[in-house]
Amino acid sequence: MEVQVFSAAPIDMNEIIIKKDQDSSSKSVELVTDYLENYKYDNVLSYLKDIHNADIADILQNLDPVLRLSLLNIIDKDFDPEILTYLNDSVREEIIETLDIKQLANNAKSLDTDDVVDLAEDLEEKDQTIFLENLDKEERTLVEEGLMYPEDSAGRLMQRQFVAVNQSWNVGQAIDYLRNNKVKLPEDFYDIYLINNNQEAKGVVPLGKLMGSKREIELNSITNKELRLIDVNTDQEDVALLFNKYGLVSAPVINNKKKIIGSITVDDVVEVIEEEREEDILKLGGVDHTDLYESVISTTKSRISWLIVNLMTAVVASIVIGLFEAAIEKVVALAILMPIVASMGANAGTQTLTVAVRAIAVKELTTSNAIKIITKETLIGGINGIIFAIIISLISIYWFDNMLLGLIIGLAMILNLLIAGFSGIVIPLVLDKLKIDPALASAVILTTITDVFGFLSFLGLATLFLI
Repeated sequence: MEVQVFSAAPIDMNEIIIKKDQDSSSKSVELVTDYLENYKYDNVLSYLKDIHNADIADILQNLDPVLRLSLLNIIDKDFDPEILTYLNDSVREEIIETLDIKQLANNAKSLDTDDVVDLAEDLEEKDQTIFLENLDKEERTLVEEGLMYPEDSAGRLMQRQFVAVNQSWNVGQAIDYLRNNKVKLPEDFYDIYLINNNQEAKGVVPLGKLMGSKREIELNSITNKELRLIDVNTDQEDVALLFNKYGLVSAPVINNKKKIIGSITVDDVVEVIEEEREEDILKLGGVDHTDLYESVISTTKSRISWLIVNLMTAVVASIVIGLFEAAIEKVVALAILMPIVASMGANAGTQTLTVAVRAIAVKELTTSNAIKIITKETLIGGINGIIFAIIISLISIYWFDNMLLGLIIGLAMILNLLIAGFSGIVIPLVLDKLKIDPALASAVILTTITDVFGFLSFLGLATLFLI
């Protein structure tokens, strides 16, 4: 029988049928809210039956807390633990407190091992013990082993189900092996791994190559050009970088004996990328985690520490201003113009800082190219400084009819933007060298430097030449 390969025809967007599971989040929440408020529980169950668990999680997050509890009581024993993997941390904790842990463990049998590990690690110690005790013995062993690996490591991320065959086999033997009903295949897999008699990884064969090759072809002859192995203790961020760099869809995870113990697939990596991206964005803003769904008191407590740090840095800047109190009293224009210098420095520095933190995260900014990048960013700061110095000088001269004042603020602008460009790249590099997360601390330090130096340069020059 001849096999034909077809190319997909262009999609006519007008012919797309919008199904129930494609309803917008807001409409879904409104609909479920209406059902719950009018005690139409059968309608709720019917609606939730055919939609994805991610959509159910979205509904749970956006429901009124009282209605959320009502919904949980309705679905109770049929609650799919996979829903928890899509929830915000604070909402997940709240929901877990209402669930029967034994029932949750029983329902978790349908999950991949990596999802069960993810679920178990978020449970309180007492609940975690109950949860593990109610898992099947084989799965419990795998989950307990997974929990022993470092947090955010490949060991926590990997699935324990994978397909591995002897490297001496041919295509026909591999296909027959996969067709054998006794073989427990993962629900989703993209590659088969080749191993030797010692269970060591020796190659990866994509399913596409396997299915497109003749039965007598040796598997060793159709392996990927290079074998990418991931150590079980590798940080998940490094795993994501590896997948991104080499365009991987899956990769074998090995232990210290080079034996394959699991597999990481691209869908797990996508979650990691999103998690790391969100984490960096939040830390740049001085927030530890997403707190949209937390209480007012809890959110206030989580944010207050960095606000205290910001207050202290603001006091430092104020002290610098206080040193030039006499000059400000004599020339009121200084008080009007000095925030401009500091603000421009902070903004310019933040631009450089954002690029630097991202570059460090994806290993694009390293010790080897640091000098080149520092020079470039400092130069950019200087050029921007000259451009905006001309603009603010002309404005100041026109505004206050004072040529010298215009030249002073222009010079201060150039100096502060030079410092901003330099600091924006050096600060995250130094913090990274000290094993401190650049995303967490860089912004506060940078703002302090640009504020202090901005005020110092502008008021200092004004004191020298105007007073």
